[in-house]
Amino acid sequence: MPARDQSQEDMRLLVQSIRDYAIFMLDPGGVIVSWNIGAQRIKGYLAEEIIGTHFSAFYPPDDVASGKPAMGLRAAATEGRWEEEGWRVRKDGTRFWASVVITPLYDESGGLRGFGKVTRDLTERRSMARAFDERGMLLARLVQAQERERRRIASDVHDDTIQFMVAVGMRLRLLGENLPESYASAVHGLDDAVDDAVQRLRDLTFGLRPPADGLVESLAGYLEQTMTGVAFELVHDLDDEPPAETVVTVYRICQESLTNVRKHAMAGRVVVELASVQRGVHVRVRDDGVGLVSADKAAGHFGLVEMRERAEAAGGWWNIRGEAGTGTTVEFWVPAVPRVPSDL
Repeated sequence: MPARDQSQEDMRLLVQSIRDYAIFMLDPGGVIVSWNIGAQRIKGYLAEEIIGTHFSAFYPPDDVASGKPAMGLRAAATEGRWEEEGWRVRKDGTRFWASVVITPLYDESGGLRGFGKVTRDLTERRSMARAFDERGMLLARLVQAQERERRRIASDVHDDTIQFMVAVGMRLRLLGENLPESYASAVHGLDDAVDDAVQRLRDLTFGLRPPADGLVESLAGYLEQTMTGVAFELVHDLDDEPPAETVVTVYRICQESLTNVRKHAMAGRVVVELASVQRGVHVRVRDDGVGLVSADKAAGHFGLVEMRERAEAAGGWWNIRGEAGTGTTVEFWVPAVPRVPSDL
């Protein structure tokens, strides 16, 4: 074999055998034309599954909609290189934090042959870095402060407001027993309204309560207490109990998601799945309800915005999907690296 051909073959074997980096080639339009073992390990696709597919398959839906993949190719062709860090999507739908470099490749006559793309999975390193940076410490303390305030409000409502309302209800019942029927019916109506208000306040205090018995036990208790009329299943595969601030974040996002299922989805069944992935907790909440009737309307819904903000503030990601009539899936991942000693 000529020396040049041998050198090219040696380079091909080297690239194909690298496991820590996804290294592959795109044609000028962004279609994948080669695939190494590192790409298979990081992204989850076999070569025969992904070659011939546009590389936008690795981007989250929001990035695809905004035209980010094409923008990266244009920038690489113009500047000679394009580099960034951001979320990418594996074959199984989970996300990872990636360092990405795109380089244009030219033939001997200067024509664009395509692009070389190198991707590295930095999820674990990012999780560790965020665990110890100042912003991460502040966020952890903010979570603790929020939970203390929730606990205080729940205690005040339970020990003061509810007890006062119960006393009002008892007085109304006594009053109704000593009034003529024409007045008693109105008083009984007020008594019923007070009872309804007391129940709503009790539901409020239950919702404000922080998780106290571990993530799985707390979610199981919440499902049993709230999902009346909806069949539910909790599937968990956690290596260890997550840190306290991670437990709170996961619990609150699940709580909001399950509230939406109960109030809006008209679902008959919901499944909550927890798993340890990349030094974090990966969660799916799936229901069989009406799905997302309007993506635009859902995007601005306060509860959905709050879920996304909680996940992203913790250093993770959040997504919702579901065609009308096919149910809805809320999916998110947050790191599970302890940041500060917990006093939750």
